[in-house]
Amino acid sequence: MTSSDTGVSIVIPVHNGGENFRKCLSSVAACDPPPLETIVVADGESDGSWRIAEEYAMQVIKLPLSGGPARARNAGANAAKGDILFFIDADETVPKDAVKQIAADFRQHPDMAALFGSYDDDPYESNFLSQYKNLLHHYVHQTGSSEASTFWSGCGVIRRNIFLEMNGFDEGYRHPSIEDIELGYRLRKAGHTIRLLKELQVKHLKRWGIRSLLKADFFFRALPWTELILNEGKFVNDLNLKLSGRISVAAVFILMLSLMGAVFIPKLLIPALLSAGLLLWINRDVYRFFQKKRGLCFALKTIPWHWFYFFYSGAAFVIGFARHRLNPPENNQKSGTCFENFPERKDKE
Repeated sequence: MTSSDTGVSIVIPVHNGGENFRKCLSSVAACDPPPLETIVVADGESDGSWRIAEEYAMQVIKLPLSGGPARARNAGANAAKGDILFFIDADETVPKDAVKQIAADFRQHPDMAALFGSYDDDPYESNFLSQYKNLLHHYVHQTGSSEASTFWSGCGVIRRNIFLEMNGFDEGYRHPSIEDIELGYRLRKAGHTIRLLKELQVKHLKRWGIRSLLKADFFFRALPWTELILNEGKFVNDLNLKLSGRISVAAVFILMLSLMGAVFIPKLLIPALLSAGLLLWINRDVYRFFQKKRGLCFALKTIPWHWFYFFYSGAAFVIGFARHRLNPPENNQKSGTCFENFPERKDKE
């Protein structure tokens, strides 16, 4: 299989990528077979990351002002020549056979519009939060349904013609957020098929800390995702929105309220203990997964963080619901995505 057989264009948005970006491009350059092309979109960056792409003889698009990864990916997609767009982030490395896996899956599923993969089970950074966050992402994707209900741009692949028909990512998301999930919702609503290709796994190089984790999870994912769910009017029982997760959110709040009330009414320790037991039981598989991968001590350390995740996810939903009621969707003037700033590429005849 040669690069001309694949028709896969890799698109990578970057904003001050640093050394991790070099690792990313090195892994892309090692792909066998290679992609048809690799397009790097420098999103108003100031550290000269785009020069690394030029060292690898990759196409570079420079946007003078940062508009977020949604806008950068749209710019790269518009310039692409391949029939298949493969989006990855600048802080990831891809496996050598990534293009081969993608091309094979599209041949096997000719009616498929898009697919996405997951992080691998060997995160690059060794600190606890990086291991926990990336391993949890791996677990959620590896246990999700192969017939997916959404999309993920960290390792996301889509037919270019369908991407353009759907007007790409919503550029109203000015930071890394849920622009990929929102696109997935639109794809499914339009009747397109999305697959979760669990064998396609990338390595995440990002180092997570408390501040960066909460900022990403709460402000840039949980709150806007709540808004999207309420606007759509339905929950999807998949990935982060599984029924077990929603039950866990309720159990965490019952646990907290019961513990606070037990100061005055000791009998409330009973529902607190029952809630804690329910949380341990309903999430037993993920804790076993953590134990298998990193040992018992690591698994025990993940439990309070996992319950904290359920807490702030629930808090985000409460806040989002209140905002939704006070400011109904018909009053919102959220900007959408368009390609009017990027002239349509004319294919060679």
